[in-house]
Amino acid sequence: MAAFNSSSALFVFIFFFFLVHRYLVSAATAAKYDVVALGAVPGGKAGISEALLRAWESACGSPGPSTIYVPSGRFLVEKPVEFAGPCQGGPIGIRIDGSLVAPSNYTAIGSSYSWLSFQRVSGVSISGGILDGQGSGLWKCKNSSAATNCPSGAMSLLFSNSKNIIISRLTSLNSQMFHIVMDGCQDVRVHGVKVFADGMSPNTDGIHVQNSTGVTITSSRVATGDDCVSITQGSSDVWVEDVMCGPGHGISIGSLGKRLEEEGVENVTVTSVTLTETTNGVRIKAWGRPSSGFARNIRFQNVVMNNVENPIIIDQNYCPDNINCPGQDSGVKISNVTYQNIRGTSATRVGMKFDCSTTNPCTGIRLEDVELTYKDKPAEALCVNAGGTAIGTTQPANCLGV
Repeated sequence: MAAFNSSSALFVFIFFFFLVHRYLVSAATAAKYDVVALGAVPGGKAGISEALLRAWESACGSPGPSTIYVPSGRFLVEKPVEFAGPCQGGPIGIRIDGSLVAPSNYTAIGSSYSWLSFQRVSGVSISGGILDGQGSGLWKCKNSSAATNCPSGAMSLLFSNSKNIIISRLTSLNSQMFHIVMDGCQDVRVHGVKVFADGMSPNTDGIHVQNSTGVTITSSRVATGDDCVSITQGSSDVWVEDVMCGPGHGISIGSLGKRLEEEGVENVTVTSVTLTETTNGVRIKAWGRPSSGFARNIRFQNVVMNNVENPIIIDQNYCPDNINCPGQDSGVKISNVTYQNIRGTSATRVGMKFDCSTTNPCTGIRLEDVELTYKDKPAEALCVNAGGTAIGTTQPANCLGV
């Protein structure tokens, strides 16, 4: 399949323009459910989970379009809430003018998979507002000597097995785990979101995509303790544009190949993004052990690096803590990866590193107008089992084999 190109992006933009237009037109006649009218009390002390579920039950059962409204104020969502479908009608718009706040005691939701989740829904839009996961207590636990006794933590917002989803102008703060997750979804638009967490917060990926297709992420700002955007197994036709990342671990394809039988990632474009003082820039990461996974038709273009530790990196020997993978070769097949117009500064001497598998070398890597410096001098490159071509300006010097 061809890589997701500009015409594809235009098609996606037009598609979502009409989808948003449909929501706006239908909003005039939509049934409206205000959570305060259904029992929610602002102030952040009385929990509103039941009011949210009552609003959802009414909206989901409505034969036509509907709106759930959270007005200004601070509202405590004291336990995990699942908004389940399929629904009778739709679309359903969720407008948040206030803040939804998780309990300050991380154990209240820390053993749950997610805090706010949508399952098997179609035509749901979330706009505005703040989700505050209050995850700092759990991060402190995980970073302490008592880390083995900490719960894994809850993701703040999860959409699973859903389609035609829009998330816009939402701010996610201090999630215990991943902030915004799409799993098993189709046709998702994430636009104008902001994600903030401490740079040392563990496993707090900003926007995570897995087993999903037709996902666009645009005009967003992510500062967190893990990947700003992560795209993993089973994902295709993903477009990431105009994202500012930092602090964080960069924009990552992977990690891939954790399982022996795993679907791959294909047709991903990352364009017009800026990474500032992140540990990685644009990265493809695969476990160093056998797998049926793959990453192909990937394009990174028009990227600015500001003092990034590993601006361009493919790591096919990922093996955290040297458990269950030392001495093995990655089975993940990485092919047709383009780096075009990548410029800026590296915080380390090696600005471009392709560390690929002995049994499954990286193939079809293409460098075009790459210019990275380290301390005002050309950065260096390291290539292991990597083949491809270079045209235009190439700095670091091309080290790819044929």
